[in-house]
This record gives sequence, C-alpha cells and structure tokens, in this order.
Amino acid sequence: MSSEVLYRKYRPKKWSEVTGQAEIVRALSEAVRSKRLSHAYLFSGSRGTGKTTVARILAGEAGAAEEDIYEIDAASNRGIDDIRSLREHVSVLPFSSPFKVYIIDEVHMLSKDAWNALLKTLEEPPRHVIFILATTELDKVPETIVSRCQTFAFRRPSREVIGELVGKVARSEGYSLEAGAADLIALLGDGSFRDALGTLEKVIASSADKKLSLAEVEAITGAPPAALVDSFLAALLSKDCDKSLNVIAEVGRSGLAVETFMTLVLEKARLIMLREHSASTRSDLVTRLSTRSDLVKLLSILLSAAEATPRAAIKTLPLEMAVVEVCERAQSVVI
Repeated sequence: MSSEVLYRKYRPKKWSEVTGQAEIVRALSEAVRSKRLSHAYLFSGSRGTGKTTVARILAGEAGAAEEDIYEIDAASNRGIDDIRSLREHVSVLPFSSPFKVYIIDEVHMLSKDAWNALLKTLEEPPRHVIFILATTELDKVPETIVSRCQTFAFRRPSREVIGELVGKVARSEGYSLEAGAADLIALLGDGSFRDALGTLEKVIASSADKKLSLAEVEAITGAPPAALVDSFLAALLSKDCDKSLNVIAEVGRSGLAVETFMTLVLEKARLIMLREHSASTRSDLVTRLSTRSDLVKLLSILLSAAEATPRAAIKTLPLEMAVVEVCERAQSVVI
C-alpha cells in the first residue's frame, strides 16, 4: 500500500469523481460553464462529506492555478489580526490566474471581531477574488455572512455509498473485502468518507494477507462481533433477562462502542421484523414471539434506548432499562 494516506490518495480531483453530492456538483459545474461564479460560497455539512474537496475542484475549474489558491484553517487563524492580514492580501492581483481563491475551513471558529472584519471584505470584494467558506456548524455563522454567500448544504452520504467507495478503494489497493466487512467499515465511518477510509487503512495495515473478512474488521476496529449481537437478540426475544444483561455487561467490559452495538442490534431486529412481515420469508428467532406485534413493540423500545444512549452518563444504562422493560412486560403478559 502507498505511504500516502488513503483519503488523500483517493480524494476526487474532478467533478466526475465526487461521490454523494450530485446536486451540488451539477449547480457548481453549471456556474463555471456559464461563467456565473459568485464572489463567495458557503459550504456546510458534517465532517468528511467533501466540502474542502469540492472547494478545491471549484477553484481549479474557475481557472485558479495552485499558487493562487489559499487554504486557511480558521480554527488556528481566528483572530482579528489574521483577517486584517487576509484583507491586505486579497487586494494583490493573482500570480497567473483570473482569480485568487481563498478556502477558509471551519469558518465558524472565527472570533466576533474577525467576523466583522471579514464581512467588510465580503460586502465589497475585489473582482479577482472568490471566497469559499466551509463549516460543520452552520448555526454559528452570522446571518450577515450567510446572506452574502451562495450556500450549499452537503449531505451525509448513505452507508451504501460509503461502503461502495470502501470496496472500490480496497480493490484498487489490491485487497478483497467481504461485503459485510465493507458495510461495517461504512457504519464505523459515521457518514464520513474520510473516517471510513481511515478505518480501512487501519484494517489494511493490520492485515496479514490480502483478504479482509468481517471477523478481521471486527477484531481490528473493536466493533461488536455479529455473534454478540445475535446472542443478545436471541436472549431478548426469549425474554431471558439475565442472559440479555450479561451480554450488555460483556459489551461494557470489552470497551466496545455501545452506540455501534445499538445500531447493529436495531438493524438486526429491523431485518427480522421485515422478514416476519414478508409472505416469502420467516425468521427462526421470531418464532419465539407470540405475535408479530410483539416484535414491533420490542423494536420501538430498542429505538428509544438508542436515541437516549448518546446523552446517557452511563452508556449501557438505556439498553439495560430496555431489557428490564421488555422482561417486565412479558411477565405481565402484555408486551
């Protein structure tokens, strides 16, 4: 594998390589084609969704050479003096391009005084300057700034989209990746292409061969094994409170991410529900239940626990409470 990190190695360099942001690519490429570029853009969205990547492509498509593209990290350059220096710099003509492009990442980190200074530049920008602001926290960007930019909200890519990319990159690096392994890496990426490729890189670096299995990804990443998820659901569907709580305790002792465990449990329970309501398939586990509605109620209880988990001081507590609720309902014959 190349010493270059995967996210940088496979970072898109042209519009056709951008994944998961078709509407944004279409709008920006048309703006370039029709020569209707704005003086300021604001890209918002969660981490690893391609904001900076698209900003770089836009800069290049606008005709800016490498020496006329400036990337600024607002987290490290957030003060009034930094923006004053920027204002002085923008007045200088480009070296060899029709435009100078300033990409300001994590722009929400700017101080109040810095925002005011930047606002003056955005109100009357030089004709040869394009600003591209990027943020993961749009609500922290002043409305006065937002109103002076063309805004684009980057969507979190689906697991399917991330999984396809992970599989493609693995193959390009000479590795075979089980479908289940690619899906788990996509899940662990939590909506971020960058994080997913970082996880893939970790798995590749730790693998002894060119075949990456689901079990190997579970072991290397510390993700909950599928067998543990199955064991928990089987116990819960059987109303076996002790065994269900023991599995949760094992998750806690092992240091596994409870949120990831909950997601996998919910997905498996959802799959069982869908199979049970299909005329062509039936789940073996669901035969432990008295009615189909039992599974729907169980899934509702688990869903509530999953929503509470991120806020819980004790991460396993919402799931433990869900188990107790299921068992108590079973004892009262009304689940």
